[in-house]
Amino acid sequence: MNPRFSFRVGLCALALSGAVAAQAAGPAVPSLGTALSATTAVAVPNVSPFPAPTSAAAAQGPIKVVYHMSEGIPQASRAINNIRNHLAADPTAKIVVVTHGLGIDFLLEGAVNQMEQPFSGAVADLAAKGVEFRVCNNTLVSRKLDASKVVMEAKVVPSGVAETARLQAREGFVYLRP
Repeated sequence: MNPRFSFRVGLCALALSGAVAAQAAGPAVPSLGTALSATTAVAVPNVSPFPAPTSAAAAQGPIKVVYHMSEGIPQASRAINNIRNHLAADPTAKIVVVTHGLGIDFLLEGAVNQMEQPFSGAVADLAAKGVEFRVCNNTLVSRKLDASKVVMEAKVVPSGVAETARLQAREGFVYLRP
């Protein structure tokens, strides 16, 4: 049991037992409700309901996340912002972006967002921070796109869907879809 939780439970039990004993003492003693409200004013440390990370959790290494993208430019814009925020909160995160279908579009040479700003700078910046980008070869073939059109920061994989599944099942990645 979490020691912080047992501390609170102990305080509540102590307050309740004191109130019940006071109730048995006679009418000059405040009611159970009054006794409980008075005793619960005891200072309890302000703690998070989530346990603090343990050294064992830290020893497990970085959190691994696969961002799955298949919807095109608007999703890519959201994902870029999500990934920046993710890395700001957890710089040690291992992030892999897997794309297929329309999701590959932002990783093609000359791709721009809805405001006509190139994706190349954001992709290069994230790649420099360790983010990996993967593009589905099945999509390239079905759309008759040459792999040379893919930005240099991205790696072509046989299947985006299979890559996403492999990262989750074999390498323990958490799945996110922006």
